[in-house]
Amino acid sequence: MDKSQEKSNLKERPPVVGVFGHIDHGKSTLLDYIRETNVVEGEAGGITQHISAYEIRHKREGQEQKITFLDTPGHEAFSGIRSRGALVADIAVLVVSGEDGVKPQTLEVYKHIRDSSLPLIVAVTKMDKPGADLEKTKGSLAEAQIFVEGFGGTVPIVPLSAKTGQGVSELLDMISLMAEMSEFKGEEDALGSGIIIESKLDPKRGITTVAIIKNGTVRKGTFAASQGAVAPLRYILNMDGKPEEELSFSSPIQIIGWDKMPSVGDKFQTFLKKGEAEEFSKKITVKESSAETTTTEGIEILPIIIKADAAGSLEAAEDGILKLSRERILPKIISSGMGPISENDVKLAITTKNAVVFAFHSGTDNAASALALRTGINIESFNIIYELVERVAKILEEREPRIEVEETLGTAKVLKLFGQTKTKQILGARVISGKMTADSNLKILRREMEIGRGKLKELQQAKVKTSEVAEGAEFGAMVESKIEIAPGDTLEAVILVTK
Repeated sequence: MDKSQEKSNLKERPPVVGVFGHIDHGKSTLLDYIRETNVVEGEAGGITQHISAYEIRHKREGQEQKITFLDTPGHEAFSGIRSRGALVADIAVLVVSGEDGVKPQTLEVYKHIRDSSLPLIVAVTKMDKPGADLEKTKGSLAEAQIFVEGFGGTVPIVPLSAKTGQGVSELLDMISLMAEMSEFKGEEDALGSGIIIESKLDPKRGITTVAIIKNGTVRKGTFAASQGAVAPLRYILNMDGKPEEELSFSSPIQIIGWDKMPSVGDKFQTFLKKGEAEEFSKKITVKESSAETTTTEGIEILPIIIKADAAGSLEAAEDGILKLSRERILPKIISSGMGPISENDVKLAITTKNAVVFAFHSGTDNAASALALRTGINIESFNIIYELVERVAKILEEREPRIEVEETLGTAKVLKLFGQTKTKQILGARVISGKMTADSNLKILRREMEIGRGKLKELQQAKVKTSEVAEGAEFGAMVESKIEIAPGDTLEAVILVTK
């Protein structure tokens, strides 16, 4: 096919728009308004836990256009998911709260957007709130090197409220205009291909993925292939779960019936023949697991078994857990996967000393529950990422080995030796730092080198027995030690502290 013929096969395709931003800045609420649904209330803790895709139709200047939206989580644990969203999207909408301005995840996701060279629109949300300040938000963006129109730059900015709908239509118009200017193209007649954005194990349907078609058309009756995985497309579903004969570029699609779990972020391609699909799946190099961790000798390990409902959730959970560490204990994920906690997971916990078992957005099957009850294995379930991470942090703190450490209470300079027996010495000294207390253990130092140990048996100040002498004061003492103490030596009072 020559270049002119190839060019004639290219058609305008709808934009894929990634919606990014800091947690609780209104990404999902904005999409709720656009889709006239209420996904936010269904999300655990009001936090988007997965990357999700939605397709809408918008009219601009009398013409209807399809737009696919990607809603990405804002919590810090979901950095990998946001990164994939930036790679899949054609246009980025950076959501910034008009009340709070730029936050840590705003900066992190802007880096993904910049690195992916995506056209950018800034949506300033919560403009219905009394504390919203558009000019202050523009200044906050400028400090982060994001220069919007009217404030030293060319990035379009749209103030809006997802609650009242103010500015939402203007945002959609801006997306349509940017897509028109960018001229996104695709080959509608080509065999469909795209990017997998989520994978999960459905108890009824088997291994299921959500993907975005980036080129061509995915048709029922063909075969999909990804890294080491193949799926016969006996039926395909749109994002509403309705069966379709075919879906074309920029559309989200649910592909069901994979023989193995495809990796999120990987490319998929469709083929007319199963053999071609299998050949394609074998060509892709399998990536090494990121769940492994190295350990240092002498450091305790917390073995973790974790299951999640989807690949994106599992990745976020593993990433959050493996960032945790303490001086003398580290977490190590010894087994992970998708689907409910199984009997094999419980058996692994039984045979692994001190292992903990977590279910994140996934349940526990009956056989596993029964075995766990009989053997005393505790399975903990979580629906919110930060609650899971906080729980692991608490277990690490509780299980970190305790050690005894010597701490210095005070030091004193020996001024005079009054007398001595075989192991007891009477002396006078001055406290030069901290305090000296009766019955303290002592280090005896000469020219800053430790020469022996002893114990402070009696303490007197002005010939009156006392339990403690403060800094700067002189005192008399009886010291028990096999070392012969001399004037000019330093006595260091120490105690053992368990940490």
